[in-house]
Amino acid sequence: MHKLAALIEKAKTSAFYMWLLNKILLRTVPFNKPHGLTVTAIGDEDITIVAPYKRANMNHIKGIHACLLATLCEYACGLSLTLRLPANEYRIILKSIHMTYHYQAKMAVFAKFTLSKEMVEKTILTPLKTEPAVFGEYTVDLYDTANNHICTGLINWQVKAWKDAKMKV
Repeated sequence: MHKLAALIEKAKTSAFYMWLLNKILLRTVPFNKPHGLTVTAIGDEDITIVAPYKRANMNHIKGIHACLLATLCEYACGLSLTLRLPANEYRIILKSIHMTYHYQAKMAVFAKFTLSKEMVEKTILTPLKTEPAVFGEYTVDLYDTANNHICTGLINWQVKAWKDAKMKV
């Protein structure tokens, strides 16, 4: 995970490292590969991910499929959490997704998700000092390239320290 954090830091300012980051993410999350989900911008507290308007992403009426929109919301939020919480210390598991669709996507869509260090400290790290697991709920808005508000995802994650995780053998 240390290598990923270093790569992401370089990708903030370098087109080559952004390209490399996307290649690595497509290999490590193979489900996203046919959909062409691409990280296009990384800031200190935000990340932007784009899903292209292409045949593999369409439903039967030539709009971007609702499940892909939900995946994009989950991916943007999950990647942001992964960047803020050390993977060797915390287990992050998706608990639920609730989607509200506002407009049909007939062009590329993007998610820009912001997660500050202060928010992670307040909603996850501080409560984990007294509780074995914490549920964090985050809102992700998706827009198309014409700036139409396509949908809103309410993503709920369970975060738990690995020392408190019970796994079946």
